[in-house]
Amino acid sequence: MSGANSEGSPLEDLGAGRFALRCDLTFHSATEILSQSKQLFADHSSVVVDMSAVEVADSAGLALLLEWVSWARYYDRKIAYENIPKQLAAIAEISEVTAILDAGSTI
Repeated sequence: MSGANSEGSPLEDLGAGRFALRCDLTFHSATEILSQSKQLFADHSSVVVDMSAVEVADSAGLALLLEWVSWARYYDRKIAYENIPKQLAAIAEISEVTAILDAGSTI
């Protein structure tokens, strides 16, 4: 799956601070997703991001998740990730940042 969901948005607001990524998490999409997330996450003290629809992810995707953890810490928010793609989890493990992703997941 590449591109965005049927509504043209790569990050779908499911309500109550829950969001779903509806596109690949790569160099091509990370900047757009980050930009969109700034607006969508702003009003939530707790955010959950479901990645079950992500089929392809790379190091830019990992950088995005780490940026969200940094955002959550800076603004005293909570963030959790569901269904992290295996390839993204492997990159995090090789990069030795799995603990940082887990620390962001405090919900």
